[in-house]
Amino acid sequence: MLLSSKTCFRTLLAALSLCAAAMVCHAATCTSQAELSAQDRNSLTASAGQILTDVMAQNVSALQSALLASQASAWDSIRGGVEDAAPLLKGGQVQLRNLYLLDTSASAGPADTQFFCSSANGSLTVTINLRALPPGRYGLVLADAVGSAQAAQLGLILAWDSAASGWKMAGLFVRQGAFAGRDGIWYWTHGRELANADPWVAWYSYDAARYLLLPVDFLSSPNLEKLLQEQSQIQNPPQSSLPLSLTSGDRTWKVETVTLDASLHEPDLGIAYESSGVTDPAALRTEAVSVLSAFLKARPGVRANFHGLWAYAMRDGKKTAVMELPMAQIP
Repeated sequence: MLLSSKTCFRTLLAALSLCAAAMVCHAATCTSQAELSAQDRNSLTASAGQILTDVMAQNVSALQSALLASQASAWDSIRGGVEDAAPLLKGGQVQLRNLYLLDTSASAGPADTQFFCSSANGSLTVTINLRALPPGRYGLVLADAVGSAQAAQLGLILAWDSAASGWKMAGLFVRQGAFAGRDGIWYWTHGRELANADPWVAWYSYDAARYLLLPVDFLSSPNLEKLLQEQSQIQNPPQSSLPLSLTSGDRTWKVETVTLDASLHEPDLGIAYESSGVTDPAALRTEAVSVLSAFLKARPGVRANFHGLWAYAMRDGKKTAVMELPMAQIP
């Protein structure tokens, strides 16, 4: 099944129904990189290295040949995703970060599966959650595009193809690893520093850190769990104030949600508000500007700490993206 996800910037290519939600455990094993046999390590490294090199080089014909047969019908979307990822990867060189060998051969059929990947001394290192995973052997490869302008990172899912006696591409994720040179560690530290002074800025700084630290959303590590624990300890977080009522002139607006929005590869926040129902494009934009301006007046710290704001109008259960404005263009 091919998935699409805004959080993956449309570079989520072919996936085997992957998600980060809580999973039901099934018979499965995970072997971390240090515990891999030489044969498995060499095989995964060679296959992943070649596929990721082809992604970097935009060698779509080679990628099509490396695609798992069951994903053939999704090729057009996959090719489009690879092409969309080109600006993120430009100037980079592939460097593998982590390898995991996942085995669900003992499963009776497709199942939501949770893998516990432990280090040599038995301590838990990472947890991987995959949904509706068919029985078989899989490889998860995390890599970096070293030298790319936005510190791009990649996540590759490989599936063992018995007929071809080799690894085939089953899923590919590409995500930036920095916003304007600031990586996940920077945002983590920034969030920690502002936890007491400005809970809103701190909260979304933690969100930015989590987003930038890994190229996939279905993997959890002790480091990530520590980040989430710190974030959960912030007093008066945004969630305690939402929905948020804002006044602009003689109008009152209700902001339903505020989320990190990296659609344009910038640290923006997405503001979803209850629209008055206007449909004229000019009136819709005027309404959106009023809401964004009122939001920044209510939360002034946001202006100096994020790139811009997205306006999402909500009406009758529908959510419509209106526009994105950099902070300097919001009165």
